[in-house]
Amino acid sequence: MSASQILSKPAMRWAAGGWTFFIAENFILSENRTYLIENYGDDVYHYAYGTLSTAAMSSVFYGYFRKVKDAPPLLFKGPIPLGAKVASFMCLSLGLGMASQIPPKIQIPVEFVTNDNTSAANENNTIATSAAAETSVGPTAPPMEGGGGGGWKVRCPFDFTDNKDTNSPVHGLERISRHPGLWSFGLLGLGSAFLVPSLPQRIWLAMPSMVALIGGAHTDSRFRRGMGGELSEEYDKVTSNVPFVAMLSGAQGNVLDVLNDFSSEIKPLNAAVAVGTAGLWVMSKGRVVRRR
Repeated sequence: MSASQILSKPAMRWAAGGWTFFIAENFILSENRTYLIENYGDDVYHYAYGTLSTAAMSSVFYGYFRKVKDAPPLLFKGPIPLGAKVASFMCLSLGLGMASQIPPKIQIPVEFVTNDNTSAANENNTIATSAAAETSVGPTAPPMEGGGGGGWKVRCPFDFTDNKDTNSPVHGLERISRHPGLWSFGLLGLGSAFLVPSLPQRIWLAMPSMVALIGGAHTDSRFRRGMGGELSEEYDKVTSNVPFVAMLSGAQGNVLDVLNDFSSEIKPLNAAVAVGTAGLWVMSKGRVVRRR
């Protein structure tokens, strides 16, 4: 079967068509936002935006469940190829890892406190307890005395303190991309795409990455022109839309120093849970079920 024959199949058109409609209507309406609001009013603009976005997403999900899912042609039969599983794991780990940085920092609920750091720990606990009380988490328990002048301290499994460095133009996920939410969504779809044999379904699942690429670039373009937001020149120079471009190109400084700073800014246990979840998901999808 030729490429033109494959692309002409209805499932292929539905796989990309709904997402393309969604990207196009967002691009056109947001690009003409000022003109439309000035001539038709803010309410009309938002009604039109909401209606078209709803119609676009309705076509996206209708196409998936009625036309695209499990549709031929199939790229492989039987077990998922190793290369596809590796690519899926990498994309899912990164996508889930970025999403995992949104909730509060996960921490081990107990720690051992010695006499050398008890005073400092108590001072930090006072601050943490106040923050926890505001979020209805409850106070941190006092240390449980042990031998050697130290003791085990029970603490909340979530750390609600904000350790963001206000002196740095970028911090945490901003180092990876200016649009971590979009790219997390896109990478989760791309990672899932590698695990399915259906070519139309794979294209459908990969399209959110195009939403992130095109949508993020267009948002940056509008913000640089002061349309709907702002993108300062300083922040623009040290960040990127596409993940890791600014980090690895030297825009944020020496690459090794940047990676070291980044490792101290992320929530490591959150990221570990995300990577473990990605691994379990890929392994569960890659199992071969033998029928008797």
